[in-house]
Amino acid sequence: MDQFRNSMLILARKFGILNEQSCMSCCGKELSLVQSHILYEVDRQNQPSMQDVAGALSIDITTFSRQIKNLSDKKMVKKTPDPKDNRIHILSLTEKGKEIQDKIDQEVNIYLEQVFAELSEFERDTIIRSIELLNGKMSKTGICCIPAK
Repeated sequence: MDQFRNSMLILARKFGILNEQSCMSCCGKELSLVQSHILYEVDRQNQPSMQDVAGALSIDITTFSRQIKNLSDKKMVKKTPDPKDNRIHILSLTEKGKEIQDKIDQEVNIYLEQVFAELSEFERDTIIRSIELLNGKMSKTGICCIPAK
């Protein structure tokens, strides 16, 4: 297990560094790594609630709210009350937020294409299936990591 844990930490660090470098190259110090993850989830989920995104990223709602305010002040995210329930806020990317998210996506995809180009089709499929299997099993354990502060 120690070898597996070490391999997962290395993978997480390399992918984190990739995202951080992508954020820096497209928008300088304007966007943090956490904020780039928020933009990705808002884009991926297509107008989710704040609770949906905070849950997907395992960030407590208080910390998440501060991040959303920051992104809103930077004119990257729009927070709108749900017409059915004013206690819920729906998130969407602004034009600026979508543009930055698209740039980050493009850089990450270029990197991943370069990595995957070094692998055979069998290796690519095996890696993708294995990660999907691992994610699925981790979701079913009922054990959850402590949300980031």
